[in-house]
Amino acid sequence: MASSCVDSGHSLVGESPQICQIRRHIDRLSRSRSPVLLLGESGTGKEVVARAIHEGANIGSFIPIDCGSLVAPLMESELFGHAKGAFTGAAETKRGLIELADGGTAFFDEIGDLPLEVQVKLLRLLQEREFRPVGSLTTRKVEIRVIAATHRDLAREVEHKSFRQDLFYRLNVVSVRLPALRERIEDIPLLIDCFLKRLGARHKLTNECLETLVSYPWPGNVRELQNCIERMVAMNSGPLLQTADLPSALQTHLEARRSGVRSVAAVVNGTAPPRLASPQSGIIPLTEMEKHAIRNALEYTKGDRAMAALLLGIGRTTLYRKLKEYGLAV
Repeated sequence: MASSCVDSGHSLVGESPQICQIRRHIDRLSRSRSPVLLLGESGTGKEVVARAIHEGANIGSFIPIDCGSLVAPLMESELFGHAKGAFTGAAETKRGLIELADGGTAFFDEIGDLPLEVQVKLLRLLQEREFRPVGSLTTRKVEIRVIAATHRDLAREVEHKSFRQDLFYRLNVVSVRLPALRERIEDIPLLIDCFLKRLGARHKLTNECLETLVSYPWPGNVRELQNCIERMVAMNSGPLLQTADLPSALQTHLEARRSGVRSVAAVVNGTAPPRLASPQSGIIPLTEMEKHAIRNALEYTKGDRAMAALLLGIGRTTLYRKLKEYGLAV
C-alpha cells in the first residue's frame, strides 16, 4: 500500500478528493492571518490540519488549548494569565496561553466548551488584539492567529444561547469541514500503512482483515483506527495481522458483515428470491433481483451507501447510478 505519510507526525494522510481539497485549503490559509473554524467529528484530524496551516505560515509557536479540559474556576487564568496576588494562591505573576502564543497560533480545540463569560474576553482579543490578565489593571497587546475547532453545530448553539453570535461570526471567517473516515474509505489502507510505519512494524494484513477494517464505520474516526492498529500490533507476535487480532467491536462487525454478505449474496444468486417473483412464470426479472439486492444492502447498512456498495461488490458510483436508474430513494 502506498502512503503519503511523512515522519513529522502531523501529515494529513490520504488521496481521496476530500483530503486533496483540504490540502488546497491549507495551502491558501497558510498565506492568511484570518481566523479559521475547523468543523468535524471527534478524531477526524482537526489539530493535524491546524498544525499544517500554522507550519505553512512559518510563524512563531503553535499553542494548543483544549477548551474541554480547562478547569472552570482557573480557565481565565490559564488563558490570560494573572497578576501576583490576584487570588488566593497567586504567589507570582503568571503568563497565560494567549501570551505564549504571541507571534504564532492559538488553537482552540472544542471551542464550544468555553463558558459565555470567557467567550466575551476571547471576542475582545479577536477584535482589539489585546487582553487583560486576571487581577491586572493594564492590558497587553498580542499578535496571534486564532484557529478554532469543534464537533458541535455552533449555529445551533447560538440559537440555544450557549454560544455568542458575535463570537461565532468573528471565528467563522473561513470554515473547513473535515470528513468522517467513513466518508473517505479509500484512504483507510493508506492510513493503516502509515500507522504501521510509525510503529516500526513490518506487519501485513490478510485480505479479509483489511476488508473488515475498510467496511467498519469508525465512529471514532482516524483516532480510533490508529488505536486499533496499535492494539493489533501489540497483541500479535507474527508478521501477519488476521481477523482474530481485531478488537471486540470489529469482531462483532465482522460477524454481522459475514451474515450480511451471505444475505445479499443469496438474493443476487437467486437462492433467496424476493417477494416480487412473478406468479405467472416463476421467473424473476434480473432488474427486480438487482433492486431487491440494493434495498437489502441499504437496509442492512442503515443507509450507508459506501458500505452497501462494498457488500454488493460494486463501486459507489455504480451504486449511485443504479439508485437513480431504479428510482430508489433510500
